[in-house]
Amino acid sequence: MKRIDLNNPIPYYIQVKESIRQAIEASEWKPGDQIPGEPTLCSIFGVSRTVIRQALGELEHEALINKRRGKGTFVAEPKIVENLVQKLTGFYEDMSDRGHPPVSLILKQLVKPAGSEEASFLQIEPGTPVIEIERLRFVEDLPLVLVTTYIPYLFCSDLLKTDLSHQSLYSVLERQFGLTIARGHRTIESVAANKYEAELLQIDVGAPLMLLDSISFLTDGTPIEYYHALHRGDRSQFEVELIRVRERS
Repeated sequence: MKRIDLNNPIPYYIQVKESIRQAIEASEWKPGDQIPGEPTLCSIFGVSRTVIRQALGELEHEALINKRRGKGTFVAEPKIVENLVQKLTGFYEDMSDRGHPPVSLILKQLVKPAGSEEASFLQIEPGTPVIEIERLRFVEDLPLVLVTTYIPYLFCSDLLKTDLSHQSLYSVLERQFGLTIARGHRTIESVAANKYEAELLQIDVGAPLMLLDSISFLTDGTPIEYYHALHRGDRSQFEVELIRVRERS
């Protein structure tokens, strides 16, 4: 990196931003590396702290860097991309297709009476027995997702005996219990991590999470699975494909 061209009509902060971006893309600064502080960057580029802050703000918005309170600014780890719509897959299948087969730490796998929330999603009476499975899911040794799944106990009681550490739940439901998931409905929103979630996902309390709620249905329309998944906001990105439907004239 070198001092910016003060005679260039391109705004100073854009020149700084692009110089830092090029350094990251050239692996001069690798994911996880701490970049120099603002005074050092001011000296390197020969600009004011205001210019440096604007450039860093743009890079943070583009998820190329992230600021850690009291620690400094670091090159962001690349985000792990998942499909959100179009092809109904589970997390295991999606990550495996991308060359990152996940491993799950099973935190819960038990029968419990359905609470009002999961009963509503599964269209069953509150108190109906459901299997609750809570998993902390790792990709390349990184805790990425905390997911809690609910399935009516009546459909697959033997699921309690199945080890889901290294296999797809959807595959088990289809292969072992003859339950074919035909469609699903998913919603996504941003939430802040509480203490429990932060400890498991190895992030700060209050860090952003992507909350994905999903209901899956059998071919006859029966809800078979409801899950509540919390994805690390700093390492997750969802792809959405859109298809234009032409309006009738």
